[in-house]
Amino acid sequence: MWFFRLAKRIILFMLLNILVIITISLTLNILGIKPYLTSAGIDYYSLFIFCFIWGMGGAFISLALSRVMAKWMMGVQVIDPDTDDPNLRWLLDTVYKLAKQAGIEKMPEVGIYFSPEVNAFATGPTKNRALVAVSSGLLETMDEEEIEGVLSHEVAHIANGDMVTMTLLQGVINAVVMFLARIIAFVLTSRKNDEGESSPWLRYFITMILEILLSFFAMILVAWFSRLREFKADEGGARLAGKDKMIAALRKLKKTIERADLTQNEAIYAFKISSSSKFMKLFSTHPPLDERIRRLEEIF
Repeated sequence: MWFFRLAKRIILFMLLNILVIITISLTLNILGIKPYLTSAGIDYYSLFIFCFIWGMGGAFISLALSRVMAKWMMGVQVIDPDTDDPNLRWLLDTVYKLAKQAGIEKMPEVGIYFSPEVNAFATGPTKNRALVAVSSGLLETMDEEEIEGVLSHEVAHIANGDMVTMTLLQGVINAVVMFLARIIAFVLTSRKNDEGESSPWLRYFITMILEILLSFFAMILVAWFSRLREFKADEGGARLAGKDKMIAALRKLKKTIERADLTQNEAIYAFKISSSSKFMKLFSTHPPLDERIRRLEEIF
């Protein structure tokens, strides 16, 4: 069963990337963006536009489709707003109550995905087109007060506009990485070979290597900023549901640490844990649970 779920995620990921490539390629053609490499060297204006469209375009297409992709990839089943099931009704009413408290005009969709992991996430392109999803494992493990603490954290992410904020940051970083990689690769391959021409294949290879290396360091910046947003979401959740419920949820998550989701996705903001490795903490999107609890106890 796990193999089919993995295959489904891979196929959807590939389809999303194909859609991004086609959309951005058409956009570049429509805008008449010329190749940035000319006989005179680099056309920096064309290179900037090229990198900006690819960097920001890919990030925002992913954001625009984040709610749909989350349903497909995670198998989220959206709860009918008119449901009579008492458990589902409580879940819906709790999210709606928290959303109204947070000043969200249009209520988020609420869904459940079936997984033993203890997790929840929020995603969506805007505050008024959001999705809050919880795992069946979380519902089975936590009591109502702890679940409300988790939900308040996710609603705070929506109210804070974290999906758009992180997408903007990721888009800018993508563009900068592409821009710098191409300039450095051009400088490194500008020397002529024996036939008097620079090698486009060598330049392409170096560009790809540089993008990987620069992206590696860029991930540290993105992860650091994400950890700041997690602290803000914890604070927002504490204000919405109460400090005790927020802390109780974090403590319960700490007890079920082996069942927490560790998937990295900039468009999905999950109630998950940080890495236990000191080195990998640099790339963790979430702060350590003990630090999150301590900060809540000190602030409130």
